[in-house]
Amino acid sequence: MKVLVINCGSSSLKYQLIDSDSEEVLAKGLCERIGIDGRLTHKPAAKDKVEIEADMPNHTAAVSLVLQYLTDREHGVIASLDEIGAVGHRVVHGGEKFACSTLLTDEVLAEIEKCNELAPLHNPANLIGINACKELMPGVPMVGVFDTAFHQTMPKKAFLYGLPYEYYEKYGVRRYGFHGTSHSYVSGRAAEILGKDKKDLKVIVCHLGNGASVCAVDGGRSVDTSMGFTPLEGLIMGTRSGDIDPAIIEYVAGKETMSVSEALTVLNKKSGIFGLSGGLSSDFRDLDAAKEEGNEKAAMAVSAFCYRVAKYVGAYAAAMNGVDVIVFTAGAGENDTVVRAEIVSYLGYLGIKLDEAKNNCRGKEQIISTDDSDRIAMVIPTNEELAIARETVALV
Repeated sequence: MKVLVINCGSSSLKYQLIDSDSEEVLAKGLCERIGIDGRLTHKPAAKDKVEIEADMPNHTAAVSLVLQYLTDREHGVIASLDEIGAVGHRVVHGGEKFACSTLLTDEVLAEIEKCNELAPLHNPANLIGINACKELMPGVPMVGVFDTAFHQTMPKKAFLYGLPYEYYEKYGVRRYGFHGTSHSYVSGRAAEILGKDKKDLKVIVCHLGNGASVCAVDGGRSVDTSMGFTPLEGLIMGTRSGDIDPAIIEYVAGKETMSVSEALTVLNKKSGIFGLSGGLSSDFRDLDAAKEEGNEKAAMAVSAFCYRVAKYVGAYAAAMNGVDVIVFTAGAGENDTVVRAEIVSYLGYLGIKLDEAKNNCRGKEQIISTDDSDRIAMVIPTNEELAIARETVALV
C-alpha cells in the first residue's frame, strides 16, 4: 500500500509518499508560505529536486499542488491518485480522548476541534490539512496520529500538577507531553537495534531539536515526559524558556509593562538558547561556532541547555528505578557532537563513558558509549513520517 503522510503547520505542509511494503520513501517535499505567496520543494526518489513558486492561498491549494506533482509525468512517482491507499495525518493534540491513532470520522474531527484551545497554533492547521485531503481525495481512508497519544500511559502521579484538582476535572489542566510519535519510534528502534524486546528495556529518549523534550519509556510505555500542558514546559529549547518559576511572568510583565499574552510570547519566541545567547541564534551550529571563537554567552547557552537535559535524564532514571539505554535524536541530538559529549559528561554515575570516535557521527544510527560502559548511549535519527505510515497501515 502507498501511504501519503501529511504534516500541516499554520503556513506550511510537509509530506512523504511511502510504500508501506518496502517502507521506501517514493517522494517527499514541503509547501511553504501558504497564504502568502507559496513555494513547493518536491523531491521524488531517484530524481532531481524541483522548486516551484506557485500561488497557495490556502492548504487546499497546497494539497492540490502536492497531488499534482506526485502524479506529474516528469516529476511524479505514481500514475494516478488511485494508487494512494490511505493518508496519515499528524495531529498535535488529542487531549485525553485519544490514546492511540484513529480513523478520522466526522465525530473524531469534532473531538479534535475541541482540543484547539489546547494547541491553538497546531490543531487548527492540522484540521485544515485533513479537510483539504478529504475534499480532494474522497473515499480514501484518513488516519490521525497524535503527538500526545504515546504519553497517555503516564500515571496520574506523573501528569498531574500541584494545582486545585478541579482545574484538571473542569479544564483538563495536566501534563500531556508532545513529540510522542518520535519518542515511540526511537525507543522501539533502539530495542530492534539491540536485539531486545522493548518490554524488557528502560529507555530515556532525548529529542533535541528546536523544540526539545525528554521521555522516560519503561517497557515500551511512556511513564513521564518533560513537555507539559503545552510544548513550553521542560527543557531550555531553541526559543522557548522551558521550566521557570511561574512568578517570573507577573514580575517581568510588571517591569516591562507587558500583558500576560506578551510575556508568553517572550517565553515562547525570544527565550531559550536564543535569549540566553543574547539573541545570537537559536541554531546550535551557530552557537557552537561562536563558542569556539570565545563568545561567552553562546558557551553559557549551550552549557545551560546540556545541564537541563542531564538533569531530566537523572530524574527519569530515578522515576524508572534504573535505565538501560539513553538515545539522542532530532536535529541537535542526531548531529551535534559537542552537545552530546557535554550531556554524556554528566552521566558517569550511570556508568556511561563516551567513545569520542563513535560520537563523531551525524545523522546515522550509532552506539556512542564505550564497549565497557554499564549503560548504552546511542544516536538514532527519528522518522516520524515512517511511524505515522505504520500506524496508518495498521488501521486501514
